[in-house]
Amino acid sequence: MSITIQKIGPTEIEAESFRIIEEELGPHNFDLPTFKVVQRVIHATGDFSFAENMRFHSDGITRAIQFIRDGGNILTDVNMVAAGISKAMLAEFGGTVNCLVAAKEVARKAKEECKTRSEVAIEQGIADVGIVAIGNAPTALLKAMECLAEMKPEDRPVVIGVPVGFVNAAESKALLFEKEYPFITSLGRKGGSPVAAAIVNALIRLAAQK
Repeated sequence: MSITIQKIGPTEIEAESFRIIEEELGPHNFDLPTFKVVQRVIHATGDFSFAENMRFHSDGITRAIQFIRDGGNILTDVNMVAAGISKAMLAEFGGTVNCLVAAKEVARKAKEECKTRSEVAIEQGIADVGIVAIGNAPTALLKAMECLAEMKPEDRPVVIGVPVGFVNAAESKALLFEKEYPFITSLGRKGGSPVAAAIVNALIRLAAQK
């Protein structure tokens, strides 16, 4: 078996990866902003099936970009999503990334109410944010939808709901897909923290474009 290692400079790797993704994906019906999001998710996962299972509300990308440009904050369900987001780029717009899952009060309340910490973290942090990015816990996505149902339309954040797993992951995302407010999701069991972070990073980069 012959293996050839491509010789490429470190600053060229990402651009070459994106070129390969575009070439291998071939013809598609995505507009440019949607393609940029899908492309970055494929880059983060190595999984071209996301080109088939991702779903976008018609205003999902444009609203998210506007929230970022307006300095909106981002709430995540777990620290792994928060860790993967380009905070320095977001900070240029005045926004921050918040995750409350490790807070003592969240842990206490979760234990008392027999809830997941991610669920409580979303419940306590969802006010006054521009984007909610959920990559791990279906319970957090279900709680986010419950909270948004009680909000005025103008106060609702964009929901990036891509939890991964076998228990209520696909079901929670199917419910999100039926919502009328802006969202980005991936149908089925696939998703995860890298997917959520990749979506947010793609949106931050789109927001930075003039």
